Amino acid sequence: MLKKFNQQVTEGFLFIDQYELVMAQLYYKLGLHEQQVQFEHFFRDYPDYGSHKAGYCINAGLEWFVDWMQSTSATESDIELLKTSKSGSGKRLYSDDFLDWLRKNGNFLQLNLKSIPEGRVIHPNVPITVINGPLASAQLIETALLNQINYQILIATKASRIKEIVKKQPVLEFGARRGHDRGVNAGVRAALIGGADFSSNVGISYELGFAPKGTHAHSMIQLFLALGQSELDAFEAFAELYPDDCILLIDTIDTINSGLPNAVKVFEKLKRKGHSPVGIRLDSGDLAYLTIKCAAYLDKTGFIDTKIVLSNELDELRIWQILSQIKKEAHHSGVDAEKVISRLIFGVGTNLITSAGSSALSGVYKIAAVRDDGKWMPTLKLSETIKKKTIPGEKQVWRIIESSGNATADLICKAEENPESSDKLTLINVLKDDERRQILKKNILGLDPLLVDIINDGKMKYEFPSIEQIRGTREKDLENLDFGVKRLINPHYYQVSISKEIWELKKQLMKRLNSN
Repeated sequence: MLKKFNQQVTEGFLFIDQYELVMAQLYYKLGLHEQQVQFEHFFRDYPDYGSHKAGYCINAGLEWFVDWMQSTSATESDIELLKTSKSGSGKRLYSDDFLDWLRKNGNFLQLNLKSIPEGRVIHPNVPITVINGPLASAQLIETALLNQINYQILIATKASRIKEIVKKQPVLEFGARRGHDRGVNAGVRAALIGGADFSSNVGISYELGFAPKGTHAHSMIQLFLALGQSELDAFEAFAELYPDDCILLIDTIDTINSGLPNAVKVFEKLKRKGHSPVGIRLDSGDLAYLTIKCAAYLDKTGFIDTKIVLSNELDELRIWQILSQIKKEAHHSGVDAEKVISRLIFGVGTNLITSAGSSALSGVYKIAAVRDDGKWMPTLKLSETIKKKTIPGEKQVWRIIESSGNATADLICKAEENPESSDKLTLINVLKDDERRQILKKNILGLDPLLVDIINDGKMKYEFPSIEQIRGTREKDLENLDFGVKRLINPHYYQVSISKEIWELKKQLMKRLNSN
């Protein structure tokens, strides 16, 4: 672990990429460093996990990023470190006048920020976070923004997909031991936003206002066995200390023939003493088959409300397979499938905290406009790869709720456009200009502007909601999303479009760039 001083260096102002610093010095030398610009953060593709793919994402990470943004500035130690950078010829890379400027202006307090709020459903190519302000500062914040927000979006999305599969059953985030260093703390926050009910990570759980949750490890039983005692002895010792929080891991020796009957013996003792045992945990084997057998045995012995915690490399696809198998096979053991499912708790670790199969979001940070002579001049990036082309100018994003009550499209408009005043809307596919459709006003139930002011003129314009409130936002957005878009495998395409005015602007800029 880095010493405190080193953390201040690596996670403070110098948590940036080299190219941002060298560009900032160039802009300073050219007198462009205070030029007003607008950058936009968006992602290009949904997470693709290989055997299944997301059809939506959940926004997360904004509050932590804003906290970093407002509390970070260049220190004298940072300046001294930058003085040691050398060019290829051995000369100082950063000049004294640039470093003096950085000493005074190395902060992000002059930047304005708009964003789609956390918890909202988001889609590719839609501006999520918009930075507006002096060029050098806007460029220097790129790495921190992408690092902090992209990761939380990724984990919130994974958690949301898991929660959609388990419905009302609890999800516990178990990933701290398998995640990427202390990034797991941000992952826990994102998982809670996405739908995880609790986490086993103690410190961050307390910090976020949630009780940490967990069971015990196989090592506890192994220890008792090594000392000449039994699995039953281990269970009894645990239950004696934690009579009202007793969840026993039963697969260390033999799940059905040892762990389960020993757990029931302990539960019977707890019951006689007036306590209610919480449950058992299964961490290996055919989890669906073992769940059914354990449920039948627990019912037979009078523990019909005792929970069954499942863990071991779970993700949304494996959970769906487990639930499907239970629904198909439970009746063979004389138990009701829905009652079995209603007693399940899912402990999801590695595959959630690492977003296994899609370990990075394709989030990017691109310049969209430059202010010149009092006017915003749109910018455009061309590319032979269609999805790498950018959308020019200042924008607002409108979510279209059609008469069905479902959100069917996100429409990217110029900032000054008001689609609510139009009799019909023309939607042009953001990647394919020849794909268009029109929606009559009478078929639109509502238009929801997504980007809101967070910081403007140095003042906070937004009150950050609690995680519970963010969850409510997520749930409402998902209710308005067509079932096919939320589908686990081969989700339906959600339409992201540009307005006719944006399309005309894009066409003009492309013509101008091609002529040059």
